[in-house]
Amino acid sequence: MTNNERNTQEITAEVALDQTVLVTSGTGKTGHRVVERLTALGVRVRSGSRRGETRFDWADESTWGPALAGAAAAYVAYYPDLAAPGAVEAMRAFGTLAARHGVRRLVLLSGRGEPEAVRAEDALREALVATDLTVVRGAFFAQNFSEGAMAEGVLYGEIPFPAGGTAEPWVDADDIADVVVKALTEDGHAGAVHELTGPQLLTFAEVAQEISAATGRAVRYVPVSGAEYARLLVTYGLAESEAEWLAGLFTTLLDGHNSSTTDGVKRVLGRDPKAFAEFARNAAAAGDWHL
Repeated sequence: MTNNERNTQEITAEVALDQTVLVTSGTGKTGHRVVERLTALGVRVRSGSRRGETRFDWADESTWGPALAGAAAAYVAYYPDLAAPGAVEAMRAFGTLAARHGVRRLVLLSGRGEPEAVRAEDALREALVATDLTVVRGAFFAQNFSEGAMAEGVLYGEIPFPAGGTAEPWVDADDIADVVVKALTEDGHAGAVHELTGPQLLTFAEVAQEISAATGRAVRYVPVSGAEYARLLVTYGLAESEAEWLAGLFTTLLDGHNSSTTDGVKRVLGRDPKAFAEFARNAAAAGDWHL
């Protein structure tokens, strides 16, 4: 056993015996994966959600304090997005409360290439006193096609989205969760910003081809304008203002400025990130796209 391996085991054991980790949005795409991994390590986990045993609701600040009480670390995944209106104020208030409760380590999920998200990151950082902060900035999740709003499009063979021919370095939510757990349970990540992507750039049309190959069914990408996508989101039940904001965010993020990959996953985990094709095969095998 190397010294590094021994130190990692000692850190994990200390977390397991002496600390409680709060996972906000504990039932979300990354949240439930972080909960599963921490639990497997023997860490005491407090999974926060609107309807769970530990009630936590980003829209109800009165739930934050009880969830933070007694926690030594926390994973912060803001809903609906760190670039959303109100996120800056929420991060400032949450950071102040976390510091008051003596939380010593925070890992924040952020969006790659989102200037408004950076403002929220800064607000959280400024509110913390003696708390380590690690920021994890992720590209678009591959799981948006199996667990998000685009899953229905996959099921019915058409994925409408305002992306045109822009390529995105899709990142697997499992890789995000693995990095988050490392940052929560091991030293050396305080103050770091980990920018995470998958290993390759794929357009939406190429994503549809990968999903078609994995499922054996024809799936195609349907390019739409931002306004058309907003109207589509309204038919799914979103409020018009939220639909317009989301469509605007997606259009901005998919203008080409994020069309590059990083080595963030490999630097933290010591392995390559998962390719989209692997995600698609796994999702198909798990029955995520069965009608």
